[in-house]
Amino acid sequence: MGDTLKDLKERRSVRKFKAEQVKDSELDAVLEAGTWAASGDGAQAAVMVVLQDAEKIAGLEKLNARVLGPESKAKTFYGAPTVVTVLADNRQVTWADDGNMVIGNLINAAHAVGLGSCYIWRARELFDGEEGKALLKEWGLDENYRGVGHVILGYAAETPKSRPRKSGYIIKVR
Repeated sequence: MGDTLKDLKERRSVRKFKAEQVKDSELDAVLEAGTWAASGDGAQAAVMVVLQDAEKIAGLEKLNARVLGPESKAKTFYGAPTVVTVLADNRQVTWADDGNMVIGNLINAAHAVGLGSCYIWRARELFDGEEGKALLKEWGLDENYRGVGHVILGYAAETPKSRPRKSGYIIKVR
């Protein structure tokens, strides 16, 4: 338990990455952790789509940035060499929660194997749009899959300091 708590306390969201691609063994360990996430009724509604091709990542990043505004050119994936998009089948009532549990496992496992990561929002809006639905089709997924989030992965070029935990975070009712 000591190592787990240490990893949870030390993990930070990374937004600056080295250009080096993630090693397959590390990526596979992170993805395996995602498959072991809790899910409603054990339905495992989530799927993970992994992108490592720079051109494909740039295309997805462009769509993700457009959610901020049609003309946005924001670099929402911060130069990460790997992007894991988490989607979930909305026929499962807990689809969004299931996907977020996968994301939690991914970011914590990434830290445990020495990778930097960050949870990137706007996947729901992206995949609810026509271009996102076209990507679902390209990836072999039907329109019942909805975007939950993206996890960017890579070797951290810098890691932010942690912020103090807020007071009142825990309320015990006995």
